[in-house]
Amino acid sequence: MSIQSIDVLYTAVATAENGRDGRVASDDGKLDVVVNPPKELGGSGAGTNPEQLFAAGYSACFQGALGVVARQRKADISDSRVTAKVGLGKTEAGGFGIEVAIRVSIPNVDRATAGELIEAAHQVCPYSNATRGNIKVDLGVA
Repeated sequence: MSIQSIDVLYTAVATAENGRDGRVASDDGKLDVVVNPPKELGGSGAGTNPEQLFAAGYSACFQGALGVVARQRKADISDSRVTAKVGLGKTEAGGFGIEVAIRVSIPNVDRATAGELIEAAHQVCPYSNATRGNIKVDLGVA
């Protein structure tokens, strides 16, 4: 599969020091966090970890995509919430991989409409487009 060419509108820059047991900061200083492996992986769990950062980014991005789709369809997504659960585990090849479960609550629409909006947002979301075909992403209505 070829990589899609895009017209870049914004570029985020972040630098990590000492990998999973160090620090990650954006070039503009708005993000500066300590990262540590979670206790479940033998770390201190004192800081955040890459999976939490990925979950935060994916859920925010998906919520934005949901807003785009909802405006196009004139659907009320006020009070909606998107939760991303990012699992880290070993792959069959001996490396590590991630999987994502996205759960979306849209209280002001029926379940069928919510499902349609979620599927449409999955086609718009940059994180979904980046991960499609690479990792398991499970979508659902919360």
